[in-house]
Amino acid sequence: MKSNIPIQNKIKKLEIDSKNKKLKIGYKKICSCPENKLSCLDAKSWVKYQVGIWEFFYEKRDIRDKNIHPAVFPIELPKRCIELFTHKGELVLDPFGGTGTTLIAAQDLERNAVAFDLNEKYVELANKRVNKEKKLFKSETKQIAICDDAININKYLEKNTVALCVTSPPYANMLNKPRLNKSLRSNLRKNEHYLKVQQYSQHNRDLGTMDPDTYIIALQEIFKNILPLLKPGAHCVININDLWENNKRIPLHAMIIKAMEEVGYELKNIIIWDKRKLVNKVGIFGWPTNYITMGATFEYLLDFIRPK
Repeated sequence: MKSNIPIQNKIKKLEIDSKNKKLKIGYKKICSCPENKLSCLDAKSWVKYQVGIWEFFYEKRDIRDKNIHPAVFPIELPKRCIELFTHKGELVLDPFGGTGTTLIAAQDLERNAVAFDLNEKYVELANKRVNKEKKLFKSETKQIAICDDAININKYLEKNTVALCVTSPPYANMLNKPRLNKSLRSNLRKNEHYLKVQQYSQHNRDLGTMDPDTYIIALQEIFKNILPLLKPGAHCVININDLWENNKRIPLHAMIIKAMEEVGYELKNIIIWDKRKLVNKVGIFGWPTNYITMGATFEYLLDFIRPK
């Protein structure tokens, strides 16, 4: 949904530093951890997170209604990344913020955070969720969602201030077509979402409307602008899945790795999000002639850093 409110009017509603016209939000650590420590994480949790296959589970606060948002990740996903890669008080960025899941995780962990999204409806919901949770916290940190194109993020934030970028961008045009529910059993496929297009918006800058090649170019340009905002050594985690179109696999994760490295990021880790326990009543497709792994059972977490 494209907003009719000019972006300039929305900026005026935000707290802007009068000197440099940037968003006023904290980014310095407020903990007592040594300077050479990557995060506030204890050794026991560090060892647990070293395993390269992660599982996450939804909680009551998570939004799982596809009529509200067609694709969300659990709060636990950005929370684990925030625990691993930041200190209390530091700044977390989500360029494709959706309904504000990353903001909620940052709020829980006393990190400042800012999320961006093109869809005004999602931004309003994200800020409502943050404000509702704020009553339960006495932290001085701030979490805010902004309605704007991710290409403009560098207009809001100072260079060398972001400790972590964690996000789940659209998976190219995966959702911009009638839903066939092929991962479900045949008798369950014709549910309320069958043959519906559950795309985030039809904005011409929405990455979910783009074919894979156009998508990679647009995504690369966004992260090229984000790179100088990251502190040297800061992590950038992208949650992504591959596409299956016209009986061909499109390796989005490999295309993103190449695009990110071309603009200066360094690949640090590839983590598999094991979703098998979240998938119910799986259907069979491809049998008995065409073996296809079920994309709904796993996704990639690509962990990059800005080289020091």
